[in-house]
Amino acid sequence: MVRAIGRVKSKFGHHILIVECDAAKLPRLYSKVLDKRWKPVGKLIDIFGNVNSPYAAVLTNIEEPSRLIGEKLFIK
Repeated sequence: MVRAIGRVKSKFGHHILIVECDAAKLPRLYSKVLDKRWKPVGKLIDIFGNVNSPYAAVLTNIEEPSRLIGEKLFIK
C-alpha cells in the first residue's frame, strides 16, 4: 500500500530532506520513501515538530536531493 506523507519543504545537509506531514496520517519510522514516479528516494528517519503540524526527516540515497523540493513524497 502506497500513501502520501507530504511535500518536501527543504534540504538539510547533503542527504536529508525535510517533509511537512499531515498530522492525521503520520508515517512509520524507517519506512521506504518514494517519489511521484514510485522510485526509491530513501528512508524516513525522524518525525519532529509540533503535534498539529509535524515534519519528517528523510535520509536520501540520490545524487541531487534538492530537485525534490516542492514535490510530494510517498511511503510504501
